Amino acid sequence: MKPIITIEYCPKCGWLLRAAYMAQELLTTFSEELKGVTLQPAEVGGRYRISVGDELLFDRKEQGRFPEIKELKQLVRDKVSPEKSLGHSDKPQP
Repeated sequence: MKPIITIEYCPKCGWLLRAAYMAQELLTTFSEELKGVTLQPAEVGGRYRISVGDELLFDRKEQGRFPEIKELKQLVRDKVSPEKSLGHSDKPQP
């Protein structure tokens, strides 16, 4: 069964567009591997968390920042399709 990614974002912080952008990037990159991406308004202020099923991949409060899209794609790939090449996103930054 294909996994569902959940992006939980703080609507009061205005993070819906960021969440939608990340959802679009994940759906484009993992069109064959994912069942979908769910955007979920958080009930806790300042929250921005990304999960695969019940497993937390990234928490803005724990990391003290938002994920870079390259980093997020690598985290998702490692969970849903470890053999998948991300092309230029796999190359380390100089």
